[in-house]
Amino acid sequence: MAIAKAERLMNLALCLLGTRRPLSKRELRESIEAYVETGRSGGGVTGRPGEGAAGVDDAFNRMFERDKDDLRELGLVIETVENLDGEVGYLARRDSNRLPPITLDAEEAAALGLAAKVWQQARLAGAASGALQKLRAAGLPEDVDPYEAHGALEPRIPVHEAAFEPLMLACRDRRPVVFEYRKATAARPEPRHVEPWALECWRGHWYLAGFDRDRGAERVFRLSRITGRVRSRGTGYTVPVPDVVTVRETVAGWAGEGADRSAVIRLRAGAGYPLRAKATAVRELGDGWDELEIPYGHGLDAWLVEFGPDVVVVGPAELRADVVDRLRAVAKG
Repeated sequence: MAIAKAERLMNLALCLLGTRRPLSKRELRESIEAYVETGRSGGGVTGRPGEGAAGVDDAFNRMFERDKDDLRELGLVIETVENLDGEVGYLARRDSNRLPPITLDAEEAAALGLAAKVWQQARLAGAASGALQKLRAAGLPEDVDPYEAHGALEPRIPVHEAAFEPLMLACRDRRPVVFEYRKATAARPEPRHVEPWALECWRGHWYLAGFDRDRGAERVFRLSRITGRVRSRGTGYTVPVPDVVTVRETVAGWAGEGADRSAVIRLRAGAGYPLRAKATAVRELGDGWDELEIPYGHGLDAWLVEFGPDVVVVGPAELRADVVDRLRAVAKG
């Protein structure tokens, strides 16, 4: 079936690229063998003989629309043109589907390879590999290997959350979403209606920045706290999408990077190295504990909870209370 579909897509692409005028669905159906098969008795894409002409037409229409979307996803620019009689036709102009020669020096190719390798262990591995293949087809020199090793360090961005892929697509297509979200201080998740802006990775965790329609304000959601399936809802946004820099600043602030004061914690010796890296002062207390002074901003309470019994908050009092509340919520399940 995979070979049959690839052949069908290739034939459709050749028809659209080879025509000088828009071709209607009827003409394309009569020109491509796989589409002709949908009209033969006992065959077709549905596999239900005798379902009638209407059913066969519906099967063809579904197949054609999927094929057209697949070709566009692969990068083919397909134009939709309506003639004087109101009939819709399709074509792919060669000048619209021809890329200029691509010239990359060694450093640029290395940067592309590095970016692609970042995603090899994530859900975007296929997209990254496909992008490099398209660059090869567009003129990337054969003697330049984007995957060639250029250093001892090899970047990796882990993506384990099931919500990542549907949210990535929703951000790309500008589609509002609905999902169940459990706050760290809540025992149960609750529904959120969000206009997604961007996904950002911070301290090894993925966050979604967007506009929360229920609360009428921007919010940041940690993907690991999204439960169930992410569902798309309607089209269009009600508020403008900020630029990338602003979104990153929003995520950084919610992730605790916008510190405006200090907190004092006690940390078990030999534990909590990320906290030690942030510390502005460290004092040994003995008995296996150290006292640290660290920047205190939004999100620090959630971060401290991750270290469990290795951390004790000394002050300020509101931070200690927030951490205790989060630990009680975790204990309640």
